[in-house]
Amino acid sequence: MLVVAACAAPEPGGTAPSRAPAPQGLKIEEVAGGFEHGWDVGFLPDGSMLVTERPGRIKLVRNGQVTPVDVSLSDVQVRGEGGLMGLVVHPDGQRFTACYNTSRDVRLVTFRLEGTKATKVKDLLTGMPSNPSGRHSGCRPTLAPDGTMFVATGDIAQPRNPQDKTSLGGKVLRIDPETGEGARDNPFASSNNANERRIYTYGHRNVQGVAFRPNSDQVFSSEHGPGVDDEVNLLKAGANYGWDPSKGGTQNRYDEDVPMTDLERFPNAIPAVWSSGSPTEAICQAEFWNGKLAITALKGSKLMLFTLDDAGKVQNVSIPEELNDKYGRLRAARTAPDGSLYITTSNGSNDKLLRLTGAA
Repeated sequence: MLVVAACAAPEPGGTAPSRAPAPQGLKIEEVAGGFEHGWDVGFLPDGSMLVTERPGRIKLVRNGQVTPVDVSLSDVQVRGEGGLMGLVVHPDGQRFTACYNTSRDVRLVTFRLEGTKATKVKDLLTGMPSNPSGRHSGCRPTLAPDGTMFVATGDIAQPRNPQDKTSLGGKVLRIDPETGEGARDNPFASSNNANERRIYTYGHRNVQGVAFRPNSDQVFSSEHGPGVDDEVNLLKAGANYGWDPSKGGTQNRYDEDVPMTDLERFPNAIPAVWSSGSPTEAICQAEFWNGKLAITALKGSKLMLFTLDDAGKVQNVSIPEELNDKYGRLRAARTAPDGSLYITTSNGSNDKLLRLTGAA
């Protein structure tokens, strides 16, 4: 039986995307196992891969064999949703940047890999806010086609962060991957505040992924909602996406009853191109694969494939039956140089690294 996604809540004045049959012919290979909350995947020039684990470990996967990377991560603070999170390999194939919680902040740290040993090069960006519980930590770096680094962050469940442009929480950042400074053509590049200069979009709750549509200037994000409304957003430079649990700074309580996109308080906020409604799926990483926007789901335990029109509007959503609650919680999604899609499970024990080929 084919499984299809529930339709998204319609945009104001729009219609919900249609249901679509699940693709046929999907092939799934279990590349490796034994991970604990595999969080992200990075591809190396020799065909091997780096996999981060939230408890503060990095594994090298080569020809199905898993080897621990010798790297000092003693400052990683592992609590709740926080720990060692996203990873991106630099174009030189030798350096990688990882994102993780410390006792003080969430930070981006660049390392150099030689064989199975990684040595710290520098703290690329410090001062992203962190909740002691680890809640809403983000954090996923992704390299853009123009060479800048986009960083998805969480609001750490602090009510003022999403709308505060001096805070790096609840944002999508766009930075120079060599310096950690804001890209020179960012929307707030003329600001006197270094954090504001790093911001690409704001008003987010807990962004889990950023994806760049091939042969296009479109950028999409995937974001956790509260009790309702996970969102897929089409990102516009400098735009507000309308999450404000402080209700305009009138309260210090983290009020999750506000809309994910509060168009009454922020009439110019950008509505989502897709929203889960209720229940949420806890959507995670987003990646383009075989012409579709592929997004993993944690609570939903599935892979969601979004068909988009040329303008970036969602036309339909399908769910491959082979991944519908068959492997549990799905977190990472990265397209390999050979065009296959790699996914990690995030169940907490004996997690898998999966390779997808075939349909979509």
